[in-house]
Amino acid sequence: MKNKSFFYLMLAAAFVAFLVSVYFWFFTDGNEMEAIFVGIWVPSILAFATLLQVTKN
Repeated sequence: MKNKSFFYLMLAAAFVAFLVSVYFWFFTDGNEMEAIFVGIWVPSILAFATLLQVTKN
């Protein structure tokens, strides 16, 4: 792992997106589509972080 701070930042961003998605799904009324939309961010953030780590050589 080349840059631990970048890794932890991206992991934190994905976790925050997950928490926001869970909040929208369980604690708001009628926001299921928003919860799904934000939930899609999690794998996108992780994939983008992986892409940046691989191409940083």
